[in-house]
Amino acid sequence: MSLSPEQLSRTWKEFKVFKDPASRDDIINHYSYLVKITAGRLVTSLPGGLDREDLVSSGVIGLIKAVDQFDPTRDVKFETYAIALIRGAILEMLRDEDWVPRSIREKLKALDRTMMSLETKNGHPASDVEIAEAMQISREEVSELMVRMGRTNIYSLDDILGTSDGDDHVSFIELLADNDANTGGEVEGKEIRRILTSGVDNLPERERLVIALYYFEGLTFKEIGRVLGVSESRVYQLHTQAMNRLRNFMRQEGGIQVR
Repeated sequence: MSLSPEQLSRTWKEFKVFKDPASRDDIINHYSYLVKITAGRLVTSLPGGLDREDLVSSGVIGLIKAVDQFDPTRDVKFETYAIALIRGAILEMLRDEDWVPRSIREKLKALDRTMMSLETKNGHPASDVEIAEAMQISREEVSELMVRMGRTNIYSLDDILGTSDGDDHVSFIELLADNDANTGGEVEGKEIRRILTSGVDNLPERERLVIALYYFEGLTFKEIGRVLGVSESRVYQLHTQAMNRLRNFMRQEGGIQVR
């Protein structure tokens, strides 16, 4: 079902103001195309034991959450908000399935620890050469692990941020788009939002652009590579570096843990 802009605006009002369940269904159906698009762009090859419908089913959960939580009065495009929550729901399902081989996961965890340790020690993001020397592997292996890390999303801005007790969760896009996002308290929510936006603002220009194009414009890493004139693997590396900077910044500024 496709609604005209006028019909869509009226339907949002009927759902949000008058709590009309039929209008809610109409909105979900109108935006259902976002689920298949996001699933197809997020995972090009499926892990064993999963099919495309598994991804779609998880994505629908994210879409429904987006429709229920979205505030049409805010200056945020629904498509941007929805794609982030759809992507997060699919990634959460893939994590629960634990589809990354244990041997690879251990290597990625070792890479993550090494990058954090070197940045803490040296005061800047580690280079491929520094990582290779610390892990006693080749630069080519480091590059391959960087790409794998980006593809498996060990952590990203779509990951869930927890409060100190780990019970309340809210996603990055919800914090930036929704002033009423449930973070366990209004003051805490504003502080987390301040730290996140400050961290993004302090990223180097190319890393900040990767974050903007991936999370807010919905581009794939391959598409971002074409925009920046670099390889897809280089975009993965820029994304990983940005995640390290943000995670360390969030820990230092507010003791916030990224899972």
